[in-house]
Amino acid sequence: MTSMSRARVARRIATGAAYGGGGIGLAGAAAMGLLLAEAQWARRYVNGTGTLPHVPHAEGLYGRAYAAAGAGAEPLLLVLLGDSTAAGQGVHRAGQTPGALLASGLAAVAERPVELRNVALPGAQSDDLDRQVGLVVGECHRMPDVCVIMIGANDVTRRMPPTRSVRHLSSAVRRLRTAGAEVVVGTCPDLGTIQPVQQPLRWLARRASRQLAAAQTIGVVEQGGRTVSLGDLLGPEFEANPRELFGPDHYHPSAEGYATAAMAVLPTMCAALGLWPAEEERPEAARHEGFLPVARAAAEAAAEPGTEVTAAMPTGPRGPWALLKRRRRRRVPEPDGSPVT
Repeated sequence: MTSMSRARVARRIATGAAYGGGGIGLAGAAAMGLLLAEAQWARRYVNGTGTLPHVPHAEGLYGRAYAAAGAGAEPLLLVLLGDSTAAGQGVHRAGQTPGALLASGLAAVAERPVELRNVALPGAQSDDLDRQVGLVVGECHRMPDVCVIMIGANDVTRRMPPTRSVRHLSSAVRRLRTAGAEVVVGTCPDLGTIQPVQQPLRWLARRASRQLAAAQTIGVVEQGGRTVSLGDLLGPEFEANPRELFGPDHYHPSAEGYATAAMAVLPTMCAALGLWPAEEERPEAARHEGFLPVARAAAEAAAEPGTEVTAAMPTGPRGPWALLKRRRRRRVPEPDGSPVT
């Protein structure tokens, strides 16, 4: 599918989500039926090869050195929402989860402690975000400075209508932004690289994943959030290095894989909080960055892992415009021991 075709499909899905539609399919209903059957087989394969029964507990305070320095600044509050990817399924230690990696990286950039809260649920689909946002709004002692959402893979494999998927995600972003939190969404990863899934269904999975990722981007950006394409979470780097970047269940990322994803998300998260150098906020023509209609930016981001899309001008000849950035990744520091709970 070309970038322009993906942009048109993404816009149709996002429009359907905004106005109550629900009949737009991903890659065709018949094809998705085959994909579901293959995904069910893949899940049985995964469950038989060592899926971890629990997720390491990573909540707590990171950047203890900055707290000990006595600077007096209140810790930043980072909250993760979403599915097993946000929770950190597939690794053994808390410091290997994306939440711990992002909290440590944010603390190093901000030079102040970061409190991590994680309400993500393994197996969750986008319709669980309403419950998760309720936990954030109702149970956190204050509103987060930034929320990171990773969601979408289960929507594809369980055939949630994409308009419904995007509607739930957009609503979650709107609620969090209205409450004052910055929001960064890691869009649907590329399911076409899951090892148990074979061709031609791998191609269908990739197509469906990218369609949903592009539609998610439109919905998120139009609600004031930012997106980072996570195709490389299960994408080309993982396809080329499956032993290093997939976990023991061949489905969830390994510690190295989560570190790769965290390196892609961290710059956008810091930019949302105004912590990134101002000179890096200007688009670089040499890196093919710039202002585009949001649907076109979403389609290009879905095809290139690690690409950021954020709102720019509210209106234009072809609707809202967005800034597309291909940020340079930054290595995420190792968490400084177990978090202080």
